[in-house]
Amino acid sequence: MLVSYLKIKNWRNFLLIDIPLRQRQFVVGPNAAGKSNLLDVFRFLRDIAKSEGGGLQKAIKNRGGLSKLRCLAARRDLEIIIEINLSEAPDEEPVWRYAIGIKQETRGYRQPVLSFEKVWHNKKQLIDRPNEDDKNDPERLKQTFLEQVNTNADFREIARYLESISYIHLVPQLLRYAEVIQGGLIEDDPFGQGFLVKIAKSTPNIRKIRLAKIEEALKIAVPQFQQLRFERDKDTGQPHLAALYAHWRPKAGWQREDQFSDGTLRLIGLLWALLDSDSLLLLEEPELSLSNEIVSQMSPLIYRMQRLRKRQVFISTHSESLLRDKGIDGREIILLTPSSEGITADIAANVADIRPLLDAGLSVGEVVLPRNRPKNIKQLGLFE
Repeated sequence: MLVSYLKIKNWRNFLLIDIPLRQRQFVVGPNAAGKSNLLDVFRFLRDIAKSEGGGLQKAIKNRGGLSKLRCLAARRDLEIIIEINLSEAPDEEPVWRYAIGIKQETRGYRQPVLSFEKVWHNKKQLIDRPNEDDKNDPERLKQTFLEQVNTNADFREIARYLESISYIHLVPQLLRYAEVIQGGLIEDDPFGQGFLVKIAKSTPNIRKIRLAKIEEALKIAVPQFQQLRFERDKDTGQPHLAALYAHWRPKAGWQREDQFSDGTLRLIGLLWALLDSDSLLLLEEPELSLSNEIVSQMSPLIYRMQRLRKRQVFISTHSESLLRDKGIDGREIILLTPSSEGITADIAANVADIRPLLDAGLSVGEVVLPRNRPKNIKQLGLFE
């Protein structure tokens, strides 16, 4: 199952987005256009749906409150709306539809409350809030039915789907120096500080299979790389990755993750994430720290791995190399464009002056990325 449609209103940079989605979706736009904010819609829904430590109020609080979520371009209509369709494949009729509206109490503590919550299965509506119980007890509107196991039994498939969404933007320094930093992990560890612990918690058989596949990829991508293994420190029991590189003394060629390059660590994290589950995966600029040659093969790599696992992947990127693959369909590109009224989001294949260029055989990287270039960017080189 995948998210086949997204509608958001008054969310962060966006006054309105109303777009169909594919199994592989690239999010492209200039700096500060809202690529991370768009991916955060799905993380927000995941945080609401969590069976432990989740819920609407916590999801909003973790993001700084409703005022930080509401689009600054919104004027009189301040309601935030999020709606998704879940289908078995793109372009198919939805199996599930879920929609919520969020507003602020007009009096009292001015807390966030639901203006509505709706659920459909196929074409039958299962939930339509506020209901009579909500009207008699408005406090109920501070929680979604999605987050409550005693009320989501009829649509728990949605909750489980959203709760399984994963996000990765691995920061090599956090992984490399996790023992030195010894700080608390951010919930869900999006930046990879606990990545080695996650590997350690996998079953030995799964860990062996995945690391063997990653090892084969690293042999192709990393010069002189020969072997990858999981190990624990003899004294502390801390988990580690060790890699063997070609060296005239075999034992001297072993290195632990604190000696790996940033690119090697990010590539390992990316490959593990792609192998980890069948849930929706959100990748934030996976091209960082990697050579253009590796990045140019990333799109077909993601395509093959997701097709095998029938997994939906969202990728935010600035990379022409990543978008060079002629196999990328214009429908797979969400193009973000700044305007005086927030950020607009369009499917590249539907933009009139883009579609003919794609039909002529140009790659999306050649056609779409030049539109992200600031008009006066050459003046930056003259800055003193």
